[in-house]
Amino acid sequence: MEKSIKLTSLNRKEALRYLGYKKNAPDERVEELMDECEELVLKTAVPRFIYKKFDFTVNEDGVAFKNTSMVLPGESIKKHLYKCDSAICMAVTISEGIDRQLRVLQLTDMAKALVFDSLASVAVEQACDKVEELLREEYPDYYQTFRFGIGYGDLPISMQAPFLKVLDASKKIGLNLNKSYMLAPVKSVTAVIGLTKEPVSTENRGCATCNLNKTCAYRGMGGHCSG
Repeated sequence: MEKSIKLTSLNRKEALRYLGYKKNAPDERVEELMDECEELVLKTAVPRFIYKKFDFTVNEDGVAFKNTSMVLPGESIKKHLYKCDSAICMAVTISEGIDRQLRVLQLTDMAKALVFDSLASVAVEQACDKVEELLREEYPDYYQTFRFGIGYGDLPISMQAPFLKVLDASKKIGLNLNKSYMLAPVKSVTAVIGLTKEPVSTENRGCATCNLNKTCAYRGMGGHCSG
């Protein structure tokens, strides 16, 4: 039976963090927009995902995925998969409908567009979390590393192209790239998760492996993204 995931609520606290709120509480208008946009995101989002498990080898060029021509270069991905037995390549999207709705709001109600955008970002992260739950069910004998996004650390964003090709993501879930290697639909995630028999350290999670850690808006607000 084909696996599916469904979003029933969104983490508003996380959405407010994306909007730049720290300790100060949102005013009544923002709360109203959160109500409206959460309902709209949940109604519009269609979570779709694909993942494949690969064996791999590590060489001077990077991490080579067996039975494919894909080699992910850099030291960051090597470190991420250190002591892992295999790797999961995953892609998740919440549909083109979210992008269309956001474009409409950007032309008609910018304040609402900002709130909708933050909640849509939360939605795709929660969809990724649900995919990870499925992976834990499918591979109960393994520990999982965190999601290492394509473009993090010294892994070039240009690797999106071969990554999506290996997953056949365009055909399977309608996920494509533009000329700048940005994902379309925008609210989408590509990532590598390592499977290992050993407990996973969180020492180098997220910011430490991200090439945007010097200019990241979330770090500037005292927070971090979900990478």
